[in-house]
Order: sequence, then structure tokens, then C-alpha cells
Amino acid sequence: MNKPIVAIVGRANVGKSTFFNKICGRRISIVDDVAGVTRDRLYADASWCGKDFTIVDTGGVELNSEDVFKKEIIEQVMLAIENATVIIFVVDGKTGITQADEDVARLLRKQKVPVVLVVNKLDSFDTSLVYEFYGLGLGDPMPISCTQSRGIGDVLDAVVSHFPTDLQVDEFDGIKISLIGRPNVGKSSLMNRLLGKKRVVVSDIEGTTRDSVVVPFRCNKKDYQLIDTAGLRRQRSVEKQSVEGYSVLRSMSAIEMSDVVLIVLDASKEVSEQDVRIAGFVHEAKKPSVVLVNKWDEKIMTKDEFKKVLDEKLSFMSYFKVLFVSALSGTGLSEIMKTVDEVYENASRRITTGILNDILHDAILNFEPPSKNGKKSKIMFATQADTNPPKFVFFCKEPQNINFSYERYLENRLREKVDFSGTPIELAFKGKEED
Repeated sequence: MNKPIVAIVGRANVGKSTFFNKICGRRISIVDDVAGVTRDRLYADASWCGKDFTIVDTGGVELNSEDVFKKEIIEQVMLAIENATVIIFVVDGKTGITQADEDVARLLRKQKVPVVLVVNKLDSFDTSLVYEFYGLGLGDPMPISCTQSRGIGDVLDAVVSHFPTDLQVDEFDGIKISLIGRPNVGKSSLMNRLLGKKRVVVSDIEGTTRDSVVVPFRCNKKDYQLIDTAGLRRQRSVEKQSVEGYSVLRSMSAIEMSDVVLIVLDASKEVSEQDVRIAGFVHEAKKPSVVLVNKWDEKIMTKDEFKKVLDEKLSFMSYFKVLFVSALSGTGLSEIMKTVDEVYENASRRITTGILNDILHDAILNFEPPSKNGKKSKIMFATQADTNPPKFVFFCKEPQNINFSYERYLENRLREKVDFSGTPIELAFKGKEED
């Protein structure tokens, strides 16, 4: 059985995201004064009194809002509610009951899920202010102050009391995949097509996805987690404290937590400086990756022409694999998960010491290590130290003489003999005197 799911719901600006972050113990959800900042569901693992669960933050429910995303937000909230073990309904103790609160309460009363009613923003902790919220018909209101971290423990006590007593937690051991790219390249559309259902808000308005969204799924009898992220803009165009600024930080975090990264480009536009910069983030994080050229039905050049541009622009990660796809028409989508498995397998590949040193021996015969100031480098032997990504340690005499060119030469020879396509590899050189 999976972990219990706890969904936080409520109208905008009642402090849901702050409450979410307090429970998680770190900033995951965006906290901003602008209403409607959290649009998609956010997932995070949490624990209380030895009980693990998944906490979900949802978009603010405003049934009478004029927000262009209102319908999509409500759809996502309903999906979270339908999958929840327990629902935390957050209201604002300062403003009292609003029509939006009444609308949410009416919706929740129809669900067959336990609801914990939380009255936030009671900084003075005047518990008499919670009495009117009995009128929502959802049981005893619980006072809290997120800013002062008061009352949160009592709420979590109430939440975990509703968990099934025979719960067994399954540990996820599949592949974590993130989608990274500039805004409006079609990441959310690709995610929805891969999952076979509408999972995240999709719009042609730039910047629709502001938060990273993690979704577990199965494909070909294998387990995966798919992470959709906010589009990355050039740093100079993003204010550090803005919503987009938090999105950039979250996207970088998504790269770090991924096993494989899907770098999404727009086939209808030229490869930009920002596309290259994003690929650089993935390369520097040493993550295996697949370049997805989306919107291929709107292409501005042939595949060979596009590949030639990528070879030039992404020369620092010559190992990249590329697929030409279309989330709209479905072109090439069947190859994505197959390629994800391939690059993850390559990143996990381990070479025996014997084979590795045979490759090294042949490489040295063709091109000896460089010399400097009359001191000649000599590589004695090599071993593989790690995987994901593969890391090789070369034990040398005068290792400081091994320059970038020779390091690249050895990497190329390794790649010629072993399939490491789609993944970076690390080479380290350590000193070792001859016996």
C-alpha cells in the first residue's frame, strides 16, 4: 500500500503554501502575496510521530474568480481531493468566513474523506475567533498561526489519527525523470501525453507552470516518477524574489533530484542561448539526459540541420541523445521512455577493471600522456569508482601533467569502446609512484 496522501485545500491567500512549507520543514511551495501563485499540485514527503505520508499543496479555489486558469485549477484540486487519505481545509481567522470558504466547504462535505478544518493567522491565538467556523459543517475548527509555528503539531496529530492502522509503506525504487526547458516549449503537454491523461495545467500563455509537479506512474511494467518544472528564463530577466525566481530555484532542485533529465527544445524556434544554458545546468549536475525537440510538426529546419546546430551549440556535452517529437500529434513519443531506460542503463553501467585497463592500454599505445618541464606522465592503471554517472580513476605518475586535451582523448576512447551515450562520465587522475 502507498503512503497516505494529505491534501491541503482552501481559497487563495489563507496561508496554505506557508503551512505546506512548515510541515515539510523547508521551502518547497512558493509563498507570495499575489493570489493564485500555486496553480498545480505540489507533492513532498513528510513524517509525523513516526508516520510517513505525502503532503499535497493545491491551487487556491475561487469558484467565482475571473482567473483564466480557474477551471484548470479546480480540476487539479478535485484530482488531489479524490486521491487524498485526509484533507486539511485552511481558512483565514482574520477575515472570517467568506463566500469562497462556503463554496469549498460545500464541495468537501460531498467527499467521503476525513477533513481537518484549520483556522490560520491567529497570531494572538484568540481561540474565540474559531467559533464561527463551526458553521462550515466540517467539525471542530483547529486554531493555528503559521508565522509563529503554533498549533501545527496539534493539526498533524489530528491528521495522522485518520491514517489506516494497517498501512505498509512502499519505497520507490524506479527512475525519476524531470522535464526542463524554457517557458512555453511544451513540457506540460509532453507530460500529459506521456501519462495519457491531463495532469498539469496546459496553456499557450508563457509561464503557466510555476511549480515543480511530481507524478508517479508505470510504463511497460516499470515504475517512474515524472517531474514537470517551471520554465527557466535568463537570470537577468528574473527577479530573485519574484514567482519566476522561485521557479528557477525549484527547476534547479528538480535537476538535482532526477535520475534522467529531458531537455525540451522548441522546433519552431532557433536554439537559443538560454536553451544552451539550461543544457549546461544538466551537464554540470552530471545527470544523464535526452534532448527532446518538441513541436516537430512546426519545424523550421530538417533533422540533419537541427542535429548540426545541436552538435555545435552543445559541443560541451557531445554525448547527448536527441529525439524529434510532437506532444500535439504524438510523433516520436513512443521512443521517449525507451530512450530514458537506455541512458539510465548507460549511466549505471560498470566496466570490469580488466576491460577498462585493456582500453587504457590501447589508448596509450596510440597517444602517450603529455610531458611538462621534462617530466613525463605515466598512467599505471585505472579503475571504475562509481556509477550514475560513471566515474573512472586513473593512477598516474605526474598526474598534474594530464591536460584537458588528453583527458578528452581518454574519454572519447572510452565512449568508442563502451556505450555511454546520453550520460556524462567523470575522469579523475591521482598520483601513484611506480613500485
